[in-house]
Amino acid sequence: MGNADDGKYGSAASHRVTLPPPQPFVTSLKNTLKETLFPDDPLRQFKNQPVRRKVVLGLQYLFPILEWAPRYTLDSFKSDLIAGITIASLAIPQGISYAKLANLPPILGLYSSFVPPLVYAMMGSSRDLAVGTVAVGSLLMGSMLGSVVNASEEPKLYLHLAFTATFAAGLFEAALGIFRLGFIVDFLSHATIVGFMSGAATVVCLQQLKGLLGLDHFTHATDVLSVMHSVFTQTHKWRWESAVLGCVFLFYLMLARYLSKRKAKLFWISAMAPLTSVIMATIFVYFTHVEKHGVQVIGELKKGINPSSVMDFNFDSKYLPLAIKTGIVTGIIALAEGIAVGRSFAMFKNYHIDGNKEMIAFGMMNIAGSCTSCYLTAGPFSRSAVNFNAGCKTAVSNIVMALAVMITLLFLTPLFHYTPIVVLSSIIIAAMLGLIDYQAAIHLWHVDKFDFLVCITAYVGVVFASIEVGLVLAIGLSIMRILLFVARPKTLVLGNIPDSKVFRNVDHYQNATIVPGIIILEIDSPIYFANSNYLRERILRWIDEEEGRLKSLGETSLQYVVLDMSAVGNIDTSGISMLDEVKKIIDRRGLKLMMVNPGAEVMKKLNKSKFLETIGQEWIFLTVGEAVGACNYMLHSCTQQMNAHETDKQYNNV
Repeated sequence: MGNADDGKYGSAASHRVTLPPPQPFVTSLKNTLKETLFPDDPLRQFKNQPVRRKVVLGLQYLFPILEWAPRYTLDSFKSDLIAGITIASLAIPQGISYAKLANLPPILGLYSSFVPPLVYAMMGSSRDLAVGTVAVGSLLMGSMLGSVVNASEEPKLYLHLAFTATFAAGLFEAALGIFRLGFIVDFLSHATIVGFMSGAATVVCLQQLKGLLGLDHFTHATDVLSVMHSVFTQTHKWRWESAVLGCVFLFYLMLARYLSKRKAKLFWISAMAPLTSVIMATIFVYFTHVEKHGVQVIGELKKGINPSSVMDFNFDSKYLPLAIKTGIVTGIIALAEGIAVGRSFAMFKNYHIDGNKEMIAFGMMNIAGSCTSCYLTAGPFSRSAVNFNAGCKTAVSNIVMALAVMITLLFLTPLFHYTPIVVLSSIIIAAMLGLIDYQAAIHLWHVDKFDFLVCITAYVGVVFASIEVGLVLAIGLSIMRILLFVARPKTLVLGNIPDSKVFRNVDHYQNATIVPGIIILEIDSPIYFANSNYLRERILRWIDEEEGRLKSLGETSLQYVVLDMSAVGNIDTSGISMLDEVKKIIDRRGLKLMMVNPGAEVMKKLNKSKFLETIGQEWIFLTVGEAVGACNYMLHSCTQQMNAHETDKQYNNV
């Protein structure tokens, strides 16, 4: 390596950038796969354990209930009992409402709040997640299946496809967890979820105008233009009785939510409001007989717990692609919402949930649900928030909720006969208004304009096109941003902070000064085929700009180009070719190329490609300070030699 002077940049460099120890390809591949698929190292707990203990740990990993159940206390049960009864009061009306949203029989909403919560209680790792049907998933399933099969004209086929799509969603979710592919869900960024959920909530609210206005026929499209067209072309069919009843209960639900937000201890008012709305509306209809004046009611609900639906799966090649596509899309949305909600509440209580384990639990509960007349279930925010505020301690609250739903299925379903559809619409609208998170959108605008663009694109796509279009647009923009980060990485000019050996971005630190005769460039990304051409052009442009600046100021001409590669974690053959080309161009200009702190993978590949021999090991430095010190030393030596040469020349002339 070059030597530094004893002045501003320190003493002679004594450290070298070394090559990493050789590593077999198999070992390298194993480490890469481990970091990709097992970043949390779930197998570490099995190390140095006897076989019997490994079996116990394996069962506890698959069924977390085996881990915490032996420590379960009576005090915890009291808290879970209260929380379970509270969320059951919310789950029953929401289940019926969301099933209607998916164009499915209302009883399926109750079925879906019985079996899946029991499965999750055994396999889930969250203490606070309350399992059940979700509005967005219900609407998405209804719109995707309804685009091919009409639920009112072919109810049996539609129902069977819903079970098949739920089974496909469960298989997909479980596969993601088993094969440790949970990072796929990470492509749904926070901005995407905010925009998508807000857009879907808006669409859900608009769809409820059918129930609110008492309309018999309504568009199956979800975009706002189609919905508004359907509403205003049927003004002669609006039922004022239904509209008044719906607005009264919507006002009551919103008032209950407002009171609960004002004081946290009053959370139960909002939690109980949907059930009390159903009870009051049912009693009102029963005694006034307004169903005879256009107010639609649920009608008969079957008594009894979930019947088997294993034989109802439809694997007909004509409809199977539709069921699989619906299952995958709804499964991803359910996972994204459920895991995000679970992690949020886990953060409040300072415990950790395993994302891949949650995927397995979600998958298994949807597989079990699809076999027992349930449709897609997840961990909705509203129900989980009530569970959290009610003081739940463990997943036993889900068991209590499931038992309450079971009692309802066995004995209480006839009581819902006179429940008006309009009150279910009011419940859905009240729940969905809480998902339109305009404050999060404003925050995105202030922090990151591109994230705000992604959010708004998702919202506009969902509201004005369709749920699928909005989701695809938002994910497409997010992936485009990732590609832009890779294809157009940052390159920064570094300068010296006065009275230090620290070098920082001159645009960020206004007092940082460029070292005369030297340009220091920091590459802020791995170098791949996607960005190698851009980096070549950008590096040469930096050099041209610096030479032009020095020429205009009449300062010392440029002599050295220093590439700080501390942030370059990896490089491919295209990147190495780019560096080789840049070196040749720099050499032709009479400049010298130096490199600072390449990573282990980069050094290994540069060595194997013979580039280290080309540039010379002595021109690779550990720190920018050492590289600049070596440059100054050589510039100083060169100046002394030139002065000596001039003196000799003058002496000879004399």
